[in-house]
Formats: sequence, structure tokens, C-alpha cells
Amino acid sequence: MLIVHLGAMGAVVRSTALLEPIQRKYAGAQITWVTDAPCDRLLAGHPRIDKVVRADATDLLSIAGREFDVALVIDKSDKASGVLSTVRAKQVFGFVTDSRFGKIGPATLAAVELWELGLDDELKFFVNQKTENQLIAEALELGPYERDEYDLPLSISEKALSHERMEAWRRNPAQPIIGFNTGCGPLMPAKKWTVEFHRQVIEKLLSLGFENLVLLGGPEDEERNRQIAVGLPVQCSPCTQGLRDGVASIAACDVVLTGDSFGMHVAIALKKFVVAWFGPSCAHEIDLFDRGVKLHAQVGCSPCWKRSCQTEVMCYDRVSMSEIQEAVQRGANWWHRPVAAEVIDSRTGRAILAPPTSAERFSGTLAANATVGFGAGNLARSEVDPV
Repeated sequence: MLIVHLGAMGAVVRSTALLEPIQRKYAGAQITWVTDAPCDRLLAGHPRIDKVVRADATDLLSIAGREFDVALVIDKSDKASGVLSTVRAKQVFGFVTDSRFGKIGPATLAAVELWELGLDDELKFFVNQKTENQLIAEALELGPYERDEYDLPLSISEKALSHERMEAWRRNPAQPIIGFNTGCGPLMPAKKWTVEFHRQVIEKLLSLGFENLVLLGGPEDEERNRQIAVGLPVQCSPCTQGLRDGVASIAACDVVLTGDSFGMHVAIALKKFVVAWFGPSCAHEIDLFDRGVKLHAQVGCSPCWKRSCQTEVMCYDRVSMSEIQEAVQRGANWWHRPVAAEVIDSRTGRAILAPPTSAERFSGTLAANATVGFGAGNLARSEVDPV
């Protein structure tokens, strides 16, 4: 089994949700995953992936000439299709390049829907209501969609590091750790709040009594995080220790505030309560798996998928403070939920158990009746708005 997904880091994390349906359809399949750097470091050592290959000339030599029973090509790009020219695949699902005209298109009829969404903004923005997870799984013909979760496990050492940071960051043991994923990728900078708006949100949460606030990010966010933190009692996670170190930092949090970004996908994968805001991108394409709240910028032009924008008032300036406040409180209540709270999956109708919080996982304690911020008491997960 060959998977070709070069894509953005967040998209690659999201595609780990394919591993479960792949195993259902192709039991015992040995998986080789081709991706771009630095995504290879995200997938390295994954127990369900047998081999991770970088999409560069040197690394591709390690699979050149190999024969695969099935190839799943997720990216609509010449580069992704070009990987197929180095191997032999009996069946191809997803997207391919026409050998005669060089045009990219769906490999099978099942991929036509996802293909057409990339050509028609009306379809993508307003007609389609499927998540990207569902669209991709259906395009790859992986069987009836079962809303499988992301799959991004931590190593033993990463769990220990996350535990260490959790203990350091939980100044108030009766409260959740709230992480602010402050950045986003360079292609669509409007997916992140300004320094000043981050400070306003932090000041509001501090005024409500939240104490365990942490700034998250990568190397490109280090200076912004310093600016955000000036004069505020917030903590800053390491930003320059690499991707997997950043994953460990997100794992130490309980609630994560974020734009539509790599950090959001990692938080979803690690089963955090995610407060995600959307401006340029499509909120309906993201599944928070009933552990979060989606906030929409209060502008008429969203979504737009524009890489740059010259409007006088940007979408990142039009996210409701009261909605942020309410969403964070819901996250705090979710963290305080009973350990075995049953929740009904809003899309499949299946009963599942809420996973243990980081507090339960690492310290074995649960402040079940604590009151945090402007709301009180326990809010069962089933009461959180489905997303």
C-alpha cells in the first residue's frame, strides 16, 4: 500500500484518520507513506506506517521500481502524481496526471466530487457540507464513512515531556491549561489573530479567573509570542525545538484556542477541546469530533480562501469576544466532566466514552465540581454544541 500525501502539515496530520479505514478495507496492509519534509518527522515511528519516504530524488530511490497493490494519491499536484512514475501500482485511487496532456484529474469516479469542489467556489463554500475527512475517504473508496479520528500517537519520551510541561504550566491545579496557538502557515496569514487581539483575549480570560494560560507556536511565532506576553502572567512554550516537541506542548494543554492551522489539527488529533475560529477558510470542512466550538468571523466575505486581502476591517478583527469567552468556558467545563461521561457521536449515533483528561492521565485526580471563570459546574460532553 502506497500513500502519497505531500501537502501542508495540518492536512497530513488530518490524513492520519485514513489509517483506520485503510486497515478495515486492506487488513494487514504494509503502508509506505511518501510526503514532503518536514512532514516526514511527524509520521516517523508511527506504529501503523511501515515506511516514511521524503518526496525528494534521493529518498525516492529507496522505493524506485517497487510494485504496490494499491496507491492512494491525495494531493492534486504534478509532484504527487510524479511519485507514481517511480513505482508500479496495480490500482490507483485519488488523483492522477494524464500522461498525454499533463492534466490532473480524478483517478476514479469516486474522486470526482472532491475534484469538482476544487473548481467551484459556490460548491466548496456553500453547497458542500461534508468534512474534508469524509470527502477524502470517499474519494479513495475506503468503504462507508465512519468518522474515524486522527491518529498521531506520542512516543514514550514525548509523553514524559508533555507530563513535565503540564505539571509546570498548571499553576492552579483546579483549572485546565489553556493553550493559544498563535500562528499559522505563511500561505494564508489572515488565519491568525493580531498581537493586540491575542492580548485582549488573554486579558479577558485573566479577568474571569483563568490562570493556566500558555502561548504555543513554532520558530516563526517566537517573537510574536514575546510581544503578546509582555506584562501578562502567561507562559510561553518552547518554539524552536522542532515539530514533535511542539506536538508534546499541545499535548500538555487541555483547551486550545487556534485558527485553522497545523496546531489546530494536532490539537484535534490529541483529543483536546478545540476552540477554532474561521475567517478565510471553510469551517464545515473541519471535524472537531464533538470536542470543541467553531467560531466564525462576523464578515460577509467568509470563506474566501484568499492568500491576501485588502479590506479595511479584516476577518481576524471580527471574532466575537463574548463567543470566545463562552467557548473557553465550555472547554473548562468539558475538562471537569465525569471521567466516564457517555456521549453520543452526533454523526454516527454511536455511544462513546469521553477520554480521560490530562489531569486524570498524569495525576489520577479530577476536580469534578470545580468552578472556573464566569460559568459554574459540570457540563457533560453531550451538552457541548456538536460541530
